[in-house]
Amino acid sequence: MIQKFKTAASTRINAIGLPILALIWVGFFWGTTWIASKEGVRYIPGIQMAAIRQFIAGLLYIIFFLFTKAAWPKGKQWNTIVILAILNFTLSNGLSTAGVKYISSGLGAIIAAIFPIWIVIISFFRGERIAQLAVIGVFVSFGGVCVIFYEYLSDFLVPDFRLGISLSVLATITWAFGTLYTKKKAASYNPYYSLGFQMFISSILLFAYNGATGISVSLSEIPLNTWLAIAYLVVVGSLITFTIFIYSLQHLPPEFSSIYAYMNPVVAVLLGSIIFGEALSISIAIGGIVTLFGLYLVNRSLRQSRKKTNILIK
Repeated sequence: MIQKFKTAASTRINAIGLPILALIWVGFFWGTTWIASKEGVRYIPGIQMAAIRQFIAGLLYIIFFLFTKAAWPKGKQWNTIVILAILNFTLSNGLSTAGVKYISSGLGAIIAAIFPIWIVIISFFRGERIAQLAVIGVFVSFGGVCVIFYEYLSDFLVPDFRLGISLSVLATITWAFGTLYTKKKAASYNPYYSLGFQMFISSILLFAYNGATGISVSLSEIPLNTWLAIAYLVVVGSLITFTIFIYSLQHLPPEFSSIYAYMNPVVAVLLGSIIFGEALSISIAIGGIVTLFGLYLVNRSLRQSRKKTNILIK
């Protein structure tokens, strides 16, 4: 019986394709990280939680590669690592984690998904030619965002809500700059080792900010729920799922590998509604679908141009 079950399961996996299953895993579990972040920032400042998460995850990455005797970064490679640490983790991850304290996890996930729009806008102001499909996608996404925020018009009178939106949007802008910088200054050594150093360096900067502002909560006062949320973000969000994401990238064509980006907001919105009772209305559903469709058009345009420009859309 057990052997029959194993055979049936193996046949089913082969039929679906292990890389596709890996991509579904990424789409679902990276969506759940917004829920974990929302739970964690209920008790401590978002910047502090981002610092602790990135310190632990970065340290584990570095220890692993030290154990495998991987080559250390050299010379100007450190410049790239430090700049990406600031753009992608200190600013983007730090700001998005801080922002979700004041807005719903689903709204935070939808805003985070729009970063390809900033790549198009930044590229335009740099004098680059923008494909018509990308322009259409930007306007479609903007229309979807307008529909979503129609539900929150009255909330804009609340300072904390405006702060959460501002931090989340800034996070997408810095991530876009980080993506473009990665394309321009891609390191010539193990990118995963670089990721560990980026996380670790960013955690030091975030800890320094916490210390300078005095907004940190004593470690002894951090409740168990927050530690569990951090552990989930480190183990599931950073270590396991990122490894699976790399596997899916290596075994799937670009048209499929970005599908997870459209799954994340859906998972975050649905789970946020179930777990935290966050609003789930018709305008949010319709606006979210329109926004994601616009992002699909933008990503498709960028993938087409990537053959010439080599931009990697995560």
